[in-house]
Parts: sequence; C-alpha cells; structure tokens
Amino acid sequence: MPASPSPSPLSSPSSTSLPRLDHVVVHARDRALSAEFVAAVLGLSVGAPFGPFLPVDLGNGVTLDFYELRDEPVQSQHLAFLVTEAQFDAALSRLDTLGVTYYADPTHREPGRVNRLFGGRGAYFADPDGHNLEVLTRSYVRP
Repeated sequence: MPASPSPSPLSSPSSTSLPRLDHVVVHARDRALSAEFVAAVLGLSVGAPFGPFLPVDLGNGVTLDFYELRDEPVQSQHLAFLVTEAQFDAALSRLDTLGVTYYADPTHREPGRVNRLFGGRGAYFADPDGHNLEVLTRSYVRP
C-alpha cells in the first residue's frame, strides 16, 4: 500500500503550533468588484474563483474569500492590514487615484488625514460595500 503524502507545513498546523488564521469570508454585493478593489488598494491580485468564493491572497497564508450576497444586506466588517511604510504610502496613493477618501479615525470624521498611533501611521477607508478597512504600519499595543 503506497504511503499517503504528508501534509504541507503551510496546509496543516504542527502539533506544537498555535492556531493561525487561514481565511476570512467577506460578504459583498458584487464579489468581483469588492475583491478587485481590495487587491488594487493593497497592490495584490485576485485569484481564480474557488466555488462561490473569489480569493485575494494576502501573502501570509491568509486569504480574503469574497462571497456574494445577492438578496441580503451586507453587514459591515472591520479588517485591518499591517503594512510597511512604503506599502502604506502606496495604498494611500492608490486610494487617491481611485477617488476614495481615507480618514484618520474609524468613524470617518477626519478626512484626508492619517493617525500616528503607537509610533506608526494608520488610515481608514470604506470598500464598495461599506466595510471599514484600515491600513496601519504598527500593530496596536495591547495590555
């Protein structure tokens, strides 16, 4: 009997590792529009459809799997992306090119500004479905 292939270290956790996020399903009215928007802002590519999902691979083993809700309202989610300083500047430039306003605060009251929390920079913006997205250069300090 042939041996079954061993799982890839990226496809299954080791017995001593902590759980890690694999994917997040993001609801959208138009999965292609939403996936292409996020990919464009972050400088990524949209992957091939996988069943009802349209993935955007974040490059760290996590995908955003866009799923279309045709007859239901889309509930807003918050997704934060930790990026380098250069990626942050590029994301803001892409938002400007797309005509999308970014804000220093999560309630979108400080347009065209960035925050400087925890020694880094951060900005919030809405995607086509109203998800509150964030790019930040430093993780938040947690107790």
